[in-house]
Amino acid sequence: MFLAKDFIETTENLIFAVVADGTEDNKVLCFLRYVQQKKVDTDAANELLKHHHPDYLHYSPVLDAYLHAVPVQRIVKHHQPKQRLQNILHTAQPDSIEQDLLALCHLLQTHGLDLSQWGVTGSLLIGAQQASSDIDLVCYDRDAFQHCRAVIGELLAQHALHTLSDADWQQSYQRRDCELNFADYHWHERRKLNKALINGRKFDLSLINSARLPATAYQKCGAITLQCQVLDDRYAFDYPAEITIDHADISSVVSFTATYTGQAMSGEFIEVSGIVEQSAHGDKRIVVGSSREAHGEYIKVIRCLT
Repeated sequence: MFLAKDFIETTENLIFAVVADGTEDNKVLCFLRYVQQKKVDTDAANELLKHHHPDYLHYSPVLDAYLHAVPVQRIVKHHQPKQRLQNILHTAQPDSIEQDLLALCHLLQTHGLDLSQWGVTGSLLIGAQQASSDIDLVCYDRDAFQHCRAVIGELLAQHALHTLSDADWQQSYQRRDCELNFADYHWHERRKLNKALINGRKFDLSLINSARLPATAYQKCGAITLQCQVLDDRYAFDYPAEITIDHADISSVVSFTATYTGQAMSGEFIEVSGIVEQSAHGDKRIVVGSSREAHGEYIKVIRCLT
């Protein structure tokens, strides 16, 4: 089973990050992230595939979007976050990044976290980490993920973990290249409790809840910006993230970009800008992150609970 946040490797030494669970037409929906162990940005990835591997460019009728896809038979290695984390936990000679990961795991375990529900993705997943690399943890259980967020809050208060520095936040903001200004980005991010520093190294948490959303086909109807109240935030940290809203025609906001994961809480009023999509049954939703960069798309709290 291919899950979001897994990595897959092809015969051409191309490594793709899986973006959707399962397969579509016997292809894994994904996005090119590494070429011969070197990370590539979105533009470079698209250009390389366009000119050298156009067979990996794909239109998904389910998502009504163009993205990358790899036929299952072209995959030579399936990198799985859970397996990789267990390998690191039992390694005899961890490098400096793996040592920080082990220190973080020890802290979480002492506060009751079951690491069998966790994995490691990003550069650590494929062994391409560098001295400056972050730690990207992924969780496969919502209750465990929410417990971890609470634990991080406690550890920050005890100074066992540390909040990101101003430079760290600026770097994160620049990397996201989102539509929010820095002040708004920082306000939303710091309350999520899904990132902090361990021994000066940044780590992130993300949640994967396999097969929560059925593979319903949607068609894009056009751009929209509106203000509304959040009714239900229980799936706000899932991938894709989903919040139910109080609106006459549109039932929810769905985000495929990590920038807007956990962005709003039940009861808050938000402004959302994205693409309206409609299913064959007439259900409507707003998608934020219809492209990887999500230019012009955002979720912003305009009135919070406190």
